[in-house]
Amino acid sequence: MYRDERNSTKESFLIDLAAMKCLVKGMLGFCMLIAAIGCSSPDAQEIITATAPQSDSSKATAVALQSQEEPKDTTSAMITKDDLLGNVNPQSDERFVKMAAAHSSGAMFLRKETNEAFAKMHEAAKADGISLKVISATRPFAHQKRIWEGKWTGARKSNGRNLAALNLPPVERALDILQWSSMPGTSRHHWGTDIDINDLNNSYFEETDKGKKEYAWLTAHAAEYGFCQPYSPKTNEAGDTIRTGYNEEKWHWSYRPISDAYTLRYKEMLSNADITGFKGSETAEQIDVVNNYVLGIRGGCSH
Repeated sequence: MYRDERNSTKESFLIDLAAMKCLVKGMLGFCMLIAAIGCSSPDAQEIITATAPQSDSSKATAVALQSQEEPKDTTSAMITKDDLLGNVNPQSDERFVKMAAAHSSGAMFLRKETNEAFAKMHEAAKADGISLKVISATRPFAHQKRIWEGKWTGARKSNGRNLAALNLPPVERALDILQWSSMPGTSRHHWGTDIDINDLNNSYFEETDKGKKEYAWLTAHAAEYGFCQPYSPKTNEAGDTIRTGYNEEKWHWSYRPISDAYTLRYKEMLSNADITGFKGSETAEQIDVVNNYVLGIRGGCSH
């Protein structure tokens, strides 16, 4: 068979094939156009690939494939106002689990995902000769309220002082407490994603050999397990303020795969008007506690 005859036969076969495909889809007019041009021509190929209409079933298939390729994060959609404000009971909430005794200094609860990630980090640190133990985990609203009101009323000291005895104006009193403690309803510890590790003093991590090694290990490896330090230094090396909110806390680490969604949801759903139900809550609006404290994060935990 000569080359021209082979090409002619091939073109006829392609035309017939295109016609069969078009008939199946009920596009006879489109099929006739392809047959007139010739399926093997560049013009026909362009029409087939660029201008052929899609059936409803093919569109549905494309949408399904796109959904599989780009799965949506549904975590934030499942977060409620009560979750954000700490109106949860981790002992009965199925999303939480009690921590292993070897990992915590008492009966503490975390989100299951946070607990699993910390367990892996704990073992990795142990293999490197580093001991990590959680000394504070999930704190519901009522727990945070006890801490806050204890300092507000002077039942417990704030920065070594009895604030009630000093008769400070409400905003000044709140700002003093906010150096280290959150208002109820604004603490990341409400979420089951945040943990305090080993000690509650920066000096421990800055001045003791043991603390220095632990903090060095965390800064080098915590991100490998999804953890970040939400309250990093408030100023840079030049002394410029780079974030608002709480003082630096070298002990406080957050499980970002979940806490990111909580932070974003907090920004979307809550305002200072939602921060109520405790002594001194009237100062939340004046201080703008949501933007300056809840969202006052930077570095590895910021967006």
